[in-house]
Amino acid sequence: MFGLLCVSAINGRVGGGGDLGTRRDVGNDTGDWLVGGREPRKVEIVEYQAEWVRRYELERQKIAAALPHAIAIEHVGSTSVPGLGAKPIIDIQVEIKGLDESRDIPPLGAAGYLLRVREPNHLMVRTPALDVHVHLWADADDLDRHLLFRDWLRENAEDRNTYEAAKRELATHEWADTNDYADAKSDVIIEITARARAWANDTGWSRH
Repeated sequence: MFGLLCVSAINGRVGGGGDLGTRRDVGNDTGDWLVGGREPRKVEIVEYQAEWVRRYELERQKIAAALPHAIAIEHVGSTSVPGLGAKPIIDIQVEIKGLDESRDIPPLGAAGYLLRVREPNHLMVRTPALDVHVHLWADADDLDRHLLFRDWLRENAEDRNTYEAAKRELATHEWADTNDYADAKSDVIIEITARARAWANDTGWSRH
């Protein structure tokens, strides 16, 4: 879930609790896509922690062993941006060709992850402690958007500070569900993403 969106808050997406988001185009009932339904959770933004890089690497190794056919595994979301305050949830993006729940979820389950989100071209599993979200994506636009947002925030301190300030302000509110918090970040994400896309065009940025 950058609310995971969260850059995924764009184009009708909301966050799945982390920084990468999910779609609402699979039905109005959260039961259509959110396994287990809504969950009220306190939103807390903490200072960036170098430990997040080590935790990502440990999880990456588990995922790579479970999904040897994965094309790419990337640390995304706010915890992937040095210096950016974030919810202490590691978001990991896995690029999968021909996403297949019957093939891809059982080995992740055996590795200790639990299915949380089920959508066309997107599945999300997480740890029982709810501190790691693993997003399996098959859509190139989603993959590009998440990595572009990450790389731009790594590059640009002003937008990094803008995004953190928005998150910290929103975290002062009470939310019935973390998806609502992620959805509330849509405006600032859209503004930052526009600048990120301009930067990408100027520099020839590519996720490959």
